[in-house]
Amino acid sequence: MSSSVYRAQLERKRAQRLDAEKRSAAARTKEADKRAMATRERAAASGTKSESNARMKLRDAARHEGEANTAAKESANWQAKAAAYLKEETALAKRLADAEASERKTAERKREAEERKRLQQATQAERERERRAAEDARATARLHAQLAAQIDDHERQLAVLRHPRQEKLRLLMLASSGEGDLRVAREQKRIKDAVQFASGRESISLDLRPAATGDDLLNGLTQGRPHIVHFSGHGNSAVIVFEQDTDETNTGAVVAADTLAAALRAVDEPPLLVVLNACSSAPQARQLVGGIASFAIGHADSIADGDAIAYAARFYASLADGQSIQASHHIAKAALLLQGTPDADLPQLYAAVGLDPAAVVLVLPPANTLA
Repeated sequence: MSSSVYRAQLERKRAQRLDAEKRSAAARTKEADKRAMATRERAAASGTKSESNARMKLRDAARHEGEANTAAKESANWQAKAAAYLKEETALAKRLADAEASERKTAERKREAEERKRLQQATQAERERERRAAEDARATARLHAQLAAQIDDHERQLAVLRHPRQEKLRLLMLASSGEGDLRVAREQKRIKDAVQFASGRESISLDLRPAATGDDLLNGLTQGRPHIVHFSGHGNSAVIVFEQDTDETNTGAVVAADTLAAALRAVDEPPLLVVLNACSSAPQARQLVGGIASFAIGHADSIADGDAIAYAARFYASLADGQSIQASHHIAKAALLLQGTPDADLPQLYAAVGLDPAAVVLVLPPANTLA
C-alpha cells in the first residue's frame, strides 16, 4: 500500500489510542472519587450514634465502593485497549517508514530514467534542428513573399472590423411585481420620459415589458438583441423574481442567479450591460461581468423603491445624453445624494477585466449639439 494509506491508518490508530487513554483516565478519576465517597460514608457511620443512620451510611459506602470497582475495571479495559492501539500504531509507523523509503527510491529511479530520456530527446532534437535548418532557410524567402501579400489583405479586413456598426442602442426593460408592492410601471415611465427628453433620444430604442415573465426575457433577447438588459423587481444576492403568466394574483416565479446567467449566455449576442435594479443584487451583477456581459450594475443592500427608480431614470438620461457608462453611474448616484437619501452608495458598477467603463460611450449626441 502507499504511504498515504499507511499515514491515514496511523492517524486513525493514534486517535483511537488517545481516546482510549482519555477514557481510562476518566474512569480512574471516577474510581478515586467513589472510593473517597465510600471512605467518608464509613467514617460518618462510625461517628453516628443512631444505628439506623449508621446502617444507611454503610449501605451508601458499599454502593460507592461497588461503583469504584466498576470504574476500576472500566479503566483497566480502556488501558488494555490503549496498549493494543499503541502496539498497532508502532507497527503502522514502521510500515509507513518502509513505504516512504520505497516511494523515495521509486521516485529517484523515475527521475533518473526521465533525465536519461530527456538527454536522448535533446540529442535527437538537436540533430533534427540541424537537418531542418537548411530547409527552413530555403523556405524563408517564399514565406516572406506570401506574408507580404497577406498583410495587405489582413489590414483591409481589420479596418472593417474596427469600424463600429451604426445602429440604435437597444434597451430591454423587464419589470416584475406580482404582488404589486413595487412601482415598476412608474420606473418604466420615468425611464421612458428621461430618454425622450435626452439629446440622443433618436439613437435609443426601448423594448418595455411590464409584468415580465421568463418568456419575456428569452423573447426580448432573441427578438431584440438588446445591448442593455434592465430588470426591475424583487431579488437578492442569489435570485430575481419574475411574474407568473397568469391573470391571478401571484407571488412571482423565482429565478436563480445561475439560471439568469445561462439565459443571458445562451444567445449569439449577449448584452453589453446588465442592470439588476433589485435589492442586494450586487453579487449577481459581479458574477455576470467577463463571461457574459462587459458591464453590470446591482445594489449592495436593500434599496428603497423610490431611490431605485430615481437612480435608473437619471442613469439612462445620462447615457442618452452621451455620457460614458461610468459617468452615468456617478451622475445617478449624485442625484440620490442631492435628494438626501441614505441609499446613494448602494448602486455598484462592475466591469470585466481590462475594460474601462469611463471610456465606453453608448450614445453619441447629434452633431449639432457638439458645436
